[in-house]
Amino acid sequence: MSGPLTGIKALEIAGIGPGPFCAMLLADLGADVLRLDRAASVRGTAPETPSLDLLARGRRSAGVDLKHPDGVATVLRLAESADVLMEGFRPGVMERLGLGPEVCMARNPGLIYARMTGWGQSGPLASAAGHDINYIALAGCLAHLGREGQKPTPPINLVGDFGGGGMLQALGIACALVSRAQTGKGQVVDTAMVDGTALLMTFVHGYYRAMGWSDARGTNLIDTGAHFYETYECSDGEFISLGAIEPQFYAELLKLVGLEGEELPPQMDRNHWPAMRERLAGIFRTKSRSEWCEIMEGSDACFAPVLRLDEAYDHPHNRARETFVEVAGIQQPAPAPRFSHTPGEIRRPPPHPGQHTDEALADWGLPPAEIATLRQSGAIA
Repeated sequence: MSGPLTGIKALEIAGIGPGPFCAMLLADLGADVLRLDRAASVRGTAPETPSLDLLARGRRSAGVDLKHPDGVATVLRLAESADVLMEGFRPGVMERLGLGPEVCMARNPGLIYARMTGWGQSGPLASAAGHDINYIALAGCLAHLGREGQKPTPPINLVGDFGGGGMLQALGIACALVSRAQTGKGQVVDTAMVDGTALLMTFVHGYYRAMGWSDARGTNLIDTGAHFYETYECSDGEFISLGAIEPQFYAELLKLVGLEGEELPPQMDRNHWPAMRERLAGIFRTKSRSEWCEIMEGSDACFAPVLRLDEAYDHPHNRARETFVEVAGIQQPAPAPRFSHTPGEIRRPPPHPGQHTDEALADWGLPPAEIATLRQSGAIA
């Protein structure tokens, strides 16, 4: 056992996307996270290989029927000894199941009850369906993603689901645990992906008010408007990335691409950015990506090759830092951030639903006879 959250016990009501990501972060950092999967999703035989759902790594799974009164009673029993309970249903669902925060915290006043939704627990859209693309759209983020003259481009579901959702909820839980250590009281953490996305855009709001950010996509300093903050295609069809914003880094870029000493327009003259982009595009098309890596990688030109997943695994820097690790034969990102005294670790591969029902419930304090009775009634699987 290791990690800064060692000793913390958390219940995860299984869901998709940002909720499991948050639970994964807690497990990576040492928490004992018990994932409660739907009893109906449990297989009848033991699986031969681990699940490929990497977001479920590091924890055990018990199959529980939340519509069975004994299943609900079981969750309440578990909540009595838990530090954290995480759920990602629409507002009101947990209350209708008899597992809302008032009921759970009446049994355990120190419980951190973390709720993950797209729109939040309140507001006109609270009960509406949605996904990452909708949350980042309403937060004022999606309108600014994409190239000039093209429609908005969603960046996978990293901003709303995982950055503004799962990552922010993990921070909220950690802060609530610190607060509990000082006050002895638990609390509800209301994580809304629309709120989190808006928060991630804070710096853009500042630039916007200072007239330093245009509403026109792809025309700003760091949204591919500038030729020195761009991706370029190489002669082999692969791509490289540049981020040479500071003058000294821009000077290094010009030197390495052979433009040092030429009479060029000022770096920040936006009127010349399109022409300079075409100039650099032509230069980068003269060599392969590996050739440009030999010339520029490790320099102050703010350069990196654009790598696919399989290439990222094998890059020397990532290998040296062990940014990716192999667990049960699957390459995946290692726990982060790094801790000098309490390092995180992936303690087990992802479980299949209900894989550890008996083992986990016993560890959480349920006697074997009670577990057998619950299984016979269909409350667990």
